[in-house]
Amino acid sequence: MGNGSCLCGAIRYEISGGLGPFVLCHCAQCRKAQGSAFAANVVVRASDFRIVAGGDALAAYESSPGKRRHFCRICGSPIISTRDALRDVVRVRIGTLDAPIDARPTAHIFAASKAEWYEILDELPRYAEFEPARRDRND
Repeated sequence: MGNGSCLCGAIRYEISGGLGPFVLCHCAQCRKAQGSAFAANVVVRASDFRIVAGGDALAAYESSPGKRRHFCRICGSPIISTRDALRDVVRVRIGTLDAPIDARPTAHIFAASKAEWYEILDELPRYAEFEPARRDRND
C-alpha cells in the first residue's frame, strides 16, 4: 500500500495491505497528542504494518489503560496507536504517509468534544463518539 516516516526520517514504516476506515477524531486526547483540532487516523491490520527503520526511536505513551500512542522520540511525530484489546489493528496517523493515497475521510468522530474554536464545514457524517460500525469493536 505505501510507506511512511516521521518528521526527522529516523522512523520509516511500510503498509503492505489496504487501509481501513479513515476518520477525523476530535476527542481531547487526540487533540492534545496531535496539537491540532483533530487527528487523522486510518485503521490498518497489524500484520500489514511494519517498521523498516528506526525501531529504536519509536517510543510509546500509555494515554489510557491499554491504549498506547507510539511516536518518534527524536522529533515527536505521532506514528500509530495500539490497544491491548485489539492487537490485530493499528491506527496510523495518516499525515505520516509519504505516498499519495486515494482514501478520503469518512467521518468525524467524537465531534461532541471538538475544540470550540474549530468549525466543521464539510458534509461528512458526525458522531458524538465512535461511528456506529465501530462502536462495539472500539478499534
